[in-house]
Amino acid sequence: MWGASIIGYGQYHDTYASGREGDGPATGFSAKKVRLSLYIMPGYRNLGSILDWWGKHKKVKACLYINTLADVDMAVVEEIVRADLDDLATHWPVKAS
Repeated sequence: MWGASIIGYGQYHDTYASGREGDGPATGFSAKKVRLSLYIMPGYRNLGSILDWWGKHKKVKACLYINTLADVDMAVVEEIVRADLDDLATHWPVKAS
């Protein structure tokens, strides 16, 4: 668990340009009152046209928001998470958790 509501997989350590450092989940999921969130770290790099097949969604920074699981193609969710983890590993080491 990351915080009170994020179910995460993996971990990476990031150092920002400001010098601030921190650990974060490599990918994560959260079910909130209004919508579901899929966390894509560090963002949407190299996802290309995969998001076109995602279904109904809204994207903000490193989050993909959906209203219900019925709104998305779960095979595409798997592709997005795999692309996210592969891309993240090219920037920072990812540890399993």
